[in-house]
Amino acid sequence: MNLQRRHHLLNLFLVPGILWTVSVEAEEGGSGHYMPGAMASFIDALPGYPAFAVENVFAYYGGDVSRNVALPVGGESTRGLNATAYANSLVGFYETPLQLLGAHYAAGLALPYVWMDAKARVDNFTVQDSANGIGDMTIIPFMLGWTNGTDLKYDVRLDTYVPTGQYEKGALANPGKNYWTFEPEASVSYISSKIGLEASAFAGLDFSTKNQATDYQSGDVFHLDATVAEHVPLLGGVAGLGANGFYYQQISSDSGSGAILGGFEGRTVGVGPALSYIRKIGKAELATEVKWLPELEVKDRIKGNYVWFKIAVLF
Repeated sequence: MNLQRRHHLLNLFLVPGILWTVSVEAEEGGSGHYMPGAMASFIDALPGYPAFAVENVFAYYGGDVSRNVALPVGGESTRGLNATAYANSLVGFYETPLQLLGAHYAAGLALPYVWMDAKARVDNFTVQDSANGIGDMTIIPFMLGWTNGTDLKYDVRLDTYVPTGQYEKGALANPGKNYWTFEPEASVSYISSKIGLEASAFAGLDFSTKNQATDYQSGDVFHLDATVAEHVPLLGGVAGLGANGFYYQQISSDSGSGAILGGFEGRTVGVGPALSYIRKIGKAELATEVKWLPELEVKDRIKGNYVWFKIAVLF
């Protein structure tokens, strides 16, 4: 397969990733709706022409904090929080023929199912909790994607996290977070049609409503995910190997009477390997991606590891 054909396959399968919900971390609990690494590479960009895509995303997170560190979870002050969460999400999106400002308009929807376990010290007692169920839905009513030549793509979008998951005040593990989050994002993805080098970046701002059950207002968040990778022909398709890094920083303090531990301003930084493969199957395009992202520096959050596995089909 020559480089021009390889680049054609990559451009056919630039689909959005999934944002999933876990409320067992500590904004409130130490994390918000957006999970670092969710949107980071070519597979998360728009294709650049009318198309429909479906995607299944499996995500794992496991981490803990020192037994002496306090985090607010479910309206309680906890210490030594240890949490494990799995989520499987179904995603669908459609890039329409409609053009606005020279860009294609697209929209999407994502629904996660979440399993989680958590253990922590609450009022000098060790408490363990587990839960599973539908998480908070993500609606993407607005995406505009542009292309510049054959190598460069960029877009803007607005994600809305809807509190559809179950939430119980005082629980360590909740499938939902009990508040809305509005997330404007912008992305750029470059893949060289000559040498297969990829450089992609996704940046967003998160603005959340108050959790009325706990009177906790999580602060605003900035997050940046980026990938550098090399793509080469392999077994009739195109394989990619590179690194994905993320930076997640809360830019305003938590507030409300439920912020019993003060104004948390969480931060996490991490980097890890990312593998991808894309291949044409009949008239459709199949793409997969797997990545392991350990957190390297953390403040006011659990510290652990993210694992992502995505498989998507573009029609």
